[in-house]
Amino acid sequence: MQRNWPIFAEGVTGPFSSQSSLIDVEQMIAAYFNSSTIGFCVLDAGLRFLAINETLAGMNGRPASDHLGKTVRETLGSFADIFEPKLKSVLLTGEPTQVFEVEALIPPSKEPRRAINHYFPVKDAKGTVLRIAAVVIDVTEQRAGQQELRDANEKLGTEAKRLRMMIDVNHLISSNWDLTQVFPRISARIRRVLRQEYAGLALQDEGSGLLVRHSIDFPLGKGFTPDTHIASDGPSGHVFQARAATIFSREELMGFGDEAKSFMAEGLQSVCCVPMLRPSGPLGVFILGSTRKDAFQRDDLQLLEQVAAQLALAIENRRVASEVEALKQRVGEEKKYLEGELRAAEDFGEIVGESPALKHLLDQASTVAGSDATVLILGETGTGKELIARAINQQSSRKNGPFIKVNCAAIPTGLLESELFGHEKGAFTGAVSQKIGRMELADGGTLFLDEVGEIPLEIQPKLLRVLQDHEFERLGGTRTIRVSLRLVTATNRDLAESVRRHEFRSDLFYRLSVFPIRMPALRERREDIPLLVRHFVRKFALRMGRHLETIPKATMSSLVNWYWPGNVRELENLMERSVILSEGRTLRVPVSELRRHADLETEPVDHTLDTAERGHIIQVLRKTGGVLSGPHGAAKRLGLKRTTLQSKMQRLKINRKDYLDPPH
Repeated sequence: MQRNWPIFAEGVTGPFSSQSSLIDVEQMIAAYFNSSTIGFCVLDAGLRFLAINETLAGMNGRPASDHLGKTVRETLGSFADIFEPKLKSVLLTGEPTQVFEVEALIPPSKEPRRAINHYFPVKDAKGTVLRIAAVVIDVTEQRAGQQELRDANEKLGTEAKRLRMMIDVNHLISSNWDLTQVFPRISARIRRVLRQEYAGLALQDEGSGLLVRHSIDFPLGKGFTPDTHIASDGPSGHVFQARAATIFSREELMGFGDEAKSFMAEGLQSVCCVPMLRPSGPLGVFILGSTRKDAFQRDDLQLLEQVAAQLALAIENRRVASEVEALKQRVGEEKKYLEGELRAAEDFGEIVGESPALKHLLDQASTVAGSDATVLILGETGTGKELIARAINQQSSRKNGPFIKVNCAAIPTGLLESELFGHEKGAFTGAVSQKIGRMELADGGTLFLDEVGEIPLEIQPKLLRVLQDHEFERLGGTRTIRVSLRLVTATNRDLAESVRRHEFRSDLFYRLSVFPIRMPALRERREDIPLLVRHFVRKFALRMGRHLETIPKATMSSLVNWYWPGNVRELENLMERSVILSEGRTLRVPVSELRRHADLETEPVDHTLDTAERGHIIQVLRKTGGVLSGPHGAAKRLGLKRTTLQSKMQRLKINRKDYLDPPH
């Protein structure tokens, strides 16, 4: 069989003195010389080419004939630095090299090639290395394929991690929507992919239009305390206005204001801001920061835009659902208050009386009704302060709006703020759902605060803000709510004295008393008592199916001359009891109850409101035998809640001895 032997250098014959060595080399030549994939050559001790096949010559970028008789350095130039140390090691040690891989750009090739090399010593009978045989395999395409596979696997792994992250974020948003609590967990999921140290969320305040920092996740922060409101000259404001996701380097951050300075003070080297968009406009900005330079790449923006879109959609859906729920709640509350107004209209009827004191009062009410001025109604308990407040509302431009009443003394101090301003879900223990406050319910109408002097000092600044700026936040909330309402207040306390005692804010007192109206006590308009008696008798007789035609003159005289510490309310309660006791067509009034105190008209009287109220409560408690609650209890007769009555008794220092011991 004909052999295709390699080309040998001219004048080189019988290169091997050892027959066995010659056989080995011949076997290698036979195996590799004609291979189209394996390069092969034989070098002498001077590292000159004695033989080379076309495959290796092609790898070196020149014909085989150009190699013969030349050294490796003469053939490959400076690239010989890669191979010479290994070849000399074979000559010196007589041991073959380990298989090793090299990458080199050997002209005229324009791309680097990767090859596996293996060098073998060829020895004589004494073991002296005379020649070196080299086997070279080009693995450029194989390695490229392997790298492509590794790149594909890495990309697939990255995409899988990102997909897993998006699924986790979506699950967190949909299953536990308390943004303040869930945001750090969302940030933690993103950190597994992008390794950011800082994450923040800023939302636009609907009232001011400014960005408000809502949530922050910065576990390694050094006491990071940014401003709540974000100025428009920061990176977040820039992105919010431009509506385009942007990556900022530290050098670019230097061109911005305080927000960027606070980022750099914490060592952040790169910041990524992504706008949270909705059809009606931008909702806020999602912000990530890293202490590494170039931490965020353009490919990351698409991922973060998806997260921002999920957050924006969830926030918008939550906001719409909250508004719908608030509207439903408001409609329900307004219906309840409307029903209360109808009942109140039935209970009070129109204002009864013709006395000069009452006419002066009504003139004042008519004068102020046409304005939006704050009205403070002063007077003893039971004089009809709420009735005048309703009359002012009915004559005002807000008469078609809601009339919302709050008795500040009837609500426990701890719940009054929630009752007035509302609260968000989770604002305090027991806040299992959002609550719309009376302020919101009164939007477009009138808010009547009865017994306003009982409002605690800690709530008074918030009420003052409503009077000044017409805005507030719900308890536990951050969104500013604007309202348009008229405030009418009433009290039986001396607020000026409360201001002197530092129990009531002076600035709030001045804002409440823009137009004060004093309700006359019933004893100051005795000429109205007969009209009121007939009015109440007709009302209760009609309700109970009675027909009463006569009121004895002596009875009427007793009623007109009575001191009436409980004013119109006391008279109304007495008339109701009288109609119940009456048989036949003549009104029977238990005047003995009044005669027991007839001497009060001739004795010096303490005319303070608290004293009058204390005496009236003690009188009712004596009639009920000290029973507070129930259909016939003192609270029912006084028109108060049991808790309100107990609070008043504590304030007025009324104890059991006062109403259970016989009066002297």
